[in-house]
Amino acid sequence: MFNAFPFLTFKKGGIEHQTHVVTGIRQLADQGMKPLAALVAINLLIVPGLHLMAALYVLVPVSLNRRVPGMFRIFRYLRLLQPWHMVEIFMLGVLVSLVKLAKMATVVPGVAVYSLTAFIFVMAAAAAAIDPHEVWERWEGPR
Repeated sequence: MFNAFPFLTFKKGGIEHQTHVVTGIRQLADQGMKPLAALVAINLLIVPGLHLMAALYVLVPVSLNRRVPGMFRIFRYLRLLQPWHMVEIFMLGVLVSLVKLAKMATVVPGVAVYSLTAFIFVMAAAAAAIDPHEVWERWEGPR
């Protein structure tokens, strides 16, 4: 299983249904909307994962005043990936859906909702911590 923790649990009339982050992507693909499912998977899973790894690869050496191979190329890719990092938009859609669904059923947020919220804040903090001028100064500084 791709996700270990439930994203949302819907309860109505004694019936309980749990969803995971990939459930929506799978449902889109099963309903014949494979290009849309691929786009959601790219913007919700793949790009944020790459963005996180690239941010760590750049931030850790910069914070330790070190340089690592390919750091500046990765930093360029990091800047290119940023507009495609759509986790916040997904979370906004989830919140709007929760408000609308709350009238029809009991909706219980799962561990994955809290993890995704924490991820959004961590990535915002990482984006704020990366000073492009400081990174490029490392490029021009002594090797």
